[in-house]
Amino acid sequence: METRPGFHVLVDTTPDLRAQALREDLRRVDAILFTHAHADHLMGLDEVRRYNMLAKTPMPIFGDIATLREIRRAFSYIFESNAPKGGGVPDVRLFPIAGAFCLGGQDVQPVPIRHGPWHILGFRVGRFAYLTDCNGIPDTSLALLDGLECLVLDALRRRPHPTHFTLDEAVAMARRIGASRTFFTHIAHDLGHEDTCAHLPAGMALAYDGLAIDV
Repeated sequence: METRPGFHVLVDTTPDLRAQALREDLRRVDAILFTHAHADHLMGLDEVRRYNMLAKTPMPIFGDIATLREIRRAFSYIFESNAPKGGGVPDVRLFPIAGAFCLGGQDVQPVPIRHGPWHILGFRVGRFAYLTDCNGIPDTSLALLDGLECLVLDALRRRPHPTHFTLDEAVAMARRIGASRTFFTHIAHDLGHEDTCAHLPAGMALAYDGLAIDV
């Protein structure tokens, strides 16, 4: 996301980050927010070294304490004292999230959500919120989501799943949140895009690769 002109914030580092960055011509990343440390959200971290080389500066990374601990474990070689920062390995600086903070001229509000047995984070920036990998949103977090223009929300498939919203559950939650527009993400192959979108309520649609949202 672009929080101000020219300031780019990445959410998570997926295993195919390199392919996504090339496809979208993403030439600059100024900071990274992590929702949690599962492999499909973390394992592209090594690609950050390219952005170190372009910007010639360490990459600030923000996450909860558990996520930052897992980053240190999974990528321990990054943090060795003799590691060749920004060339051989990514050069990162870890910042624990303890509440709302300012990033690139915008207030970032962490939104605690449930991902099965795990407590992870979504994020609200202005009137936009990104809540992936969830099957529960506590009432205290719903209170942080009033007045949204755009919501991106987990909707895996139609069949129940232990750690993700079904499409029906996601639609019900989206109605409860009441954003002007909702895009569903983390979609399994079970959901045909055109047919599913045709039957969704007004203001709701499945997201897709390359989707750009202006808020």
